[in-house]
Amino acid sequence: MKRKRFTREFKIEAVRLTEEGDRTVAEIARDLGLHPNTLYRWRDELGLSGEEAFPGQGRMKAGDEEVRQLQREITRLKQERDILKKAITFFARENP
Repeated sequence: MKRKRFTREFKIEAVRLTEEGDRTVAEIARDLGLHPNTLYRWRDELGLSGEEAFPGQGRMKAGDEEVRQLQREITRLKQERDILKKAITFFARENP
């Protein structure tokens, strides 16, 4: 079974419908063909992330992208450190 994909605009509009207050989340979810928990999750994400909510296929939120870049930098620095440690050990043996 293929997973449904929804546009950012659809999600924002669905959340807006839940905030109008005329109908329950369950009614809106049923009309849209969604599980109510999906709408609650979208509402929470929009509330927490605001404009960065629902970034789309493969795109990360700005904070997530920064964390990924920092993790790559940490890995690179650890590799450099390990190389330097080996070099120090090598040169220490050559010059007793």
